[in-house]
Amino acid sequence: MPRLGDRLFGLIVCAGALAYAVSALHIKVGFMSDPVGSKTFPLIVAGIAGLCGLIMIVRPDDDPAWPKGSSILSLGICIATLIGYALALKPGGFLLPTAIASGILSWQILPDRRLALIIGTLLSSGLFLIFKYLLGLSLFAFPRWILL
Repeated sequence: MPRLGDRLFGLIVCAGALAYAVSALHIKVGFMSDPVGSKTFPLIVAGIAGLCGLIMIVRPDDDPAWPKGSSILSLGICIATLIGYALALKPGGFLLPTAIASGILSWQILPDRRLALIIGTLLSSGLFLIFKYLLGLSLFAFPRWILL
């Protein structure tokens, strides 16, 4: 029976990825857009999600272990962090929300405040450099009101 659950979830993920890809195909790309812009990036995400769903269908877990109480709390913290990050990214710029979110997620993996602060700062800075200068995305490091 656990194999059926994994396969159904894989099927749901594949359906979601397909719907996401179809939605991305309807995005109109402007004259000046980023190299990995408004259409390409969602298609990449949809492709990876679809591949993960297919893997779950083809190779389901024999006996999945469900999380216990403290793990469920950690998952809740991670979900709340990611939702907060998504809401804070545009008004807060890239660097600060990314540093806070990656620091919290790092602390969930290894509860060391100093290390989480270092990892959050380095990850935020490194990702900004990669996305802005290597991939050419138009990101704002800080909130726009600071830059005015």
